[in-house]
Amino acid sequence: MKLEELEEKIGYRFQEPKLLRQAMCHSSFANERHMDRLLNNERLEFLGDAVLELITSEFLFRNYPKMPEGEATRTRASIVCEQTLALCARELGLGEFLLLGKGEALTGGRDRDSVTSDALEALLGAIYLDGGFASAKDFVYGFILNDIEHKKLFFDSKTILQEEIQGETTELLHYVLIGEEGPDHNKRFMVHACLGDAVIGAGSGRTKKAAEQEAAYRALIERHKAADRD
Repeated sequence: MKLEELEEKIGYRFQEPKLLRQAMCHSSFANERHMDRLLNNERLEFLGDAVLELITSEFLFRNYPKMPEGEATRTRASIVCEQTLALCARELGLGEFLLLGKGEALTGGRDRDSVTSDALEALLGAIYLDGGFASAKDFVYGFILNDIEHKKLFFDSKTILQEEIQGETTELLHYVLIGEEGPDHNKRFMVHACLGDAVIGAGSGRTKKAAEQEAAYRALIERHKAADRD
């Protein structure tokens, strides 16, 4: 898939396209082609991680003036954690654009949280170098800090959902494995979050735990949207 399509998705056109290519270049791709190890996306990820932490810290400072430091630290951690960034990467379809080695691609690298979350940070680092802090901030606000009240839920969605439901009903919250697909080295599990007999959320992941986490997250989003409508 052409990287120009990714530029269209994120609404940013690189002045130096090689930065975008490097951001999408996983170490497995560079190793297979005997490229200089400095040309993979690890250094850009290092930079992007720092830029993301600063932008997120400023966002919380300005938008939550009554939030104490300890809560702000925990909130920031939940936003920049691997699972949340991987969720943002999935929403962008970032895995489709990654340059992976054959082995990494065959073993499910395009869907692996550690790979896609690192690539998202590398992409942010590339935008920062190419367009400066304002462009980086636009990207973070548009694709990471968007829908923040729901994103904050993802970090510990199973616990949050359990606590919410316990105060409302005696029905049992449980998770049902409804299917799995792919070979053993690239398995994907599909799970429903159920309250009694009712399905309240659906998720998928490379492990049952990850699938349950996403199912709980989807259930929380629907519950909160319904509460907002009421």
